[in-house]
Amino acid sequence: MTRRLLLGTRNPGKVAELRALLKGLDVDLVSVDELPDPPPDPSEDGPSYAENAIFKALAYSRATGLPTIADDSGLEVEALGGAPGVRSRRFFGEDARPEERNRMLLGLLDGVTNRAARFVAVIALAQPDGRVETFDGEVRGEIAESPRGEDGFGYDPVFIVAADGRTMAEVPREEKNAISHRGLAAAKLRAALADA
Repeated sequence: MTRRLLLGTRNPGKVAELRALLKGLDVDLVSVDELPDPPPDPSEDGPSYAENAIFKALAYSRATGLPTIADDSGLEVEALGGAPGVRSRRFFGEDARPEERNRMLLGLLDGVTNRAARFVAVIALAQPDGRVETFDGEVRGEIAESPRGEDGFGYDPVFIVAADGRTMAEVPREEKNAISHRGLAAAKLRAALADA
């Protein structure tokens, strides 16, 4: 029997990526915006990726009665002490567009030689009864001197994958799904859903 799962995000890039990553499973993935009466967005002000992912997944699951997948992810830059980190989307201002965030990040790193960075993701799967499982993934790399590539979203155009030399935005989507932080976390989630 096909299980209905809610994707606890309004980010169209994440929705598309999670649908691709979980394709082929016997699940019906519904996004928050596809619900007839979408619940309000939960806050994302926890101190860790796991806490934010768990909080979002539980809030959406309890509001809708559906098992819910939610994630939190971020970019950690060594020279910036791990920033923007858990506040990646809000670090440069609540209303900053992705292009602005990338430009401001590159500005902070102007003249900096240590450009080591990593992407981190934690996906939470919450049940309406309060049970939660988490799945994590990480990919290491460095920050480019300028944005490159047309695919991806967020910081993808400025993140060079360590073993590759291309930015995440230059890697074709199918390939990205196999190596990205969210892809690695989703592979663990996929295995858990397949076994359930």
